[in-house]
Amino acid sequence: MAIDWKRARALTFGSVMLSMGTLHFVKKEEFESIVPPRLPGGARFYNYASGIWELATGAAVINERTRSVGGWSAVALLLAVWPANMYHARKDWNQSSTGVGKKLYHVLRQPAQLLIIREALQFVR
Repeated sequence: MAIDWKRARALTFGSVMLSMGTLHFVKKEEFESIVPPRLPGGARFYNYASGIWELATGAAVINERTRSVGGWSAVALLLAVWPANMYHARKDWNQSSTGVGKKLYHVLRQPAQLLIIREALQFVR
């Protein structure tokens, strides 16, 4: 029995998106703390909106009929939240209490975002 690797990758990617989307509602304070304060509106709005978007994207990637749309949605989502990731990195980096491990996480997280976007593009037809 041959393994359908494209389907396995879609299930894995979609499941990670669903898990992360769920965390927006379970650990909302952590996600809201990385919303750049200069954005109009409250951090809760952006947290919930991106969480819902992430849930919808994960479901779309898992479903073979909507996988291509899900891939594009993932790319758009990952680009949309990148400023929050950058803000989070700058915020942590400037705190004297931030340890080396967390700083290393932020250094690796930025280029990893490009790899995740590249993976999302694999689902686009």
